[in-house]
Amino acid sequence: MRVLTGIQPSGRLHLGNYLGAIRQSVALQAKADDCFYFIADYHALTTVTDPQALRDAVHGVALDFLAAGLDPEKVVFFRQSDVPQVQELTWLLSIVTPVSRLELAHSYKDKIAHGKEATHGLFSYPVLMAADILLYRSNLVPVGKDQKQHLEITRDLAVKFNMKFGETFVLPEGYIPDEVATVPGTDGQKMSKSYGNTIPLSGTDKEVKKAIMGIVTDSAPVEAPKDPETNTVYKIYKLLAPPEKAAEMAEKFRAGGYGYGDAKKELLRAYHEALDPFRERRAALEARPDDVRDILAAGAAKARVEADKTLHAARRAVGLE
Repeated sequence: MRVLTGIQPSGRLHLGNYLGAIRQSVALQAKADDCFYFIADYHALTTVTDPQALRDAVHGVALDFLAAGLDPEKVVFFRQSDVPQVQELTWLLSIVTPVSRLELAHSYKDKIAHGKEATHGLFSYPVLMAADILLYRSNLVPVGKDQKQHLEITRDLAVKFNMKFGETFVLPEGYIPDEVATVPGTDGQKMSKSYGNTIPLSGTDKEVKKAIMGIVTDSAPVEAPKDPETNTVYKIYKLLAPPEKAAEMAEKFRAGGYGYGDAKKELLRAYHEALDPFRERRAALEARPDDVRDILAAGAAKARVEADKTLHAARRAVGLE
């Protein structure tokens, strides 16, 4: 069973990325026979236009995954653009891709509705994603709700190609982890860089404190009983703290006499207890940038070997070899 997943280096990762994706990806390495994890820098070019910002973001994502426990001995960990075969496969898949299918892509329509320029890169994004998945003959692809359609498109393109040119690609299955946390941001919406409501993973202690103490709350007085399940501070706290500690905070809110300021201080303590070991490992890795580059280079070399097998099969299928 081969698992493949990728993450865009579109900026500094945050607590929501860690709880919602990084932990689950690292845990999968113990369950799967084979894992290919990549940093999707080609995809990031649809949103990141500053070259140095992209380089920094790629390095930052690598640091985050390695600090979280990703083992390069168990996982093929690489940068997408270090495997150029993915671009040729994207073209080969494009010849069986109906324009109408891409026009219906939710992600494309959403981005255009929010003012993004309708570029070819944004429009053909699902074809590149399909090439990412099919190039490594992936069996399972962890997906969230926002990516399910892209996996459906990948399967559709693989079927079309196989029917037209002969059996070439493995059909991947979606995998939804048992416990994928939806992490609220400091304003109560889903934590997202787009909303500017994040709690940083790699920020300074001052930045972390500012974000947590700035969580938006209602105007209920200290003495009033409060419903913890509608409380952003508590929702984030229970994702970080041990269950018994979360239960204690919930009871304090229900009883009254417990203010949001005290709850935020408790959340700050829980953040450091849960994440300081990660932050220390990350700082140590950050001091050894060559080691991180070597890990990505070694992963890319392994990925290219697998990519060549699939690409040659696809080239033979269409008559280029």
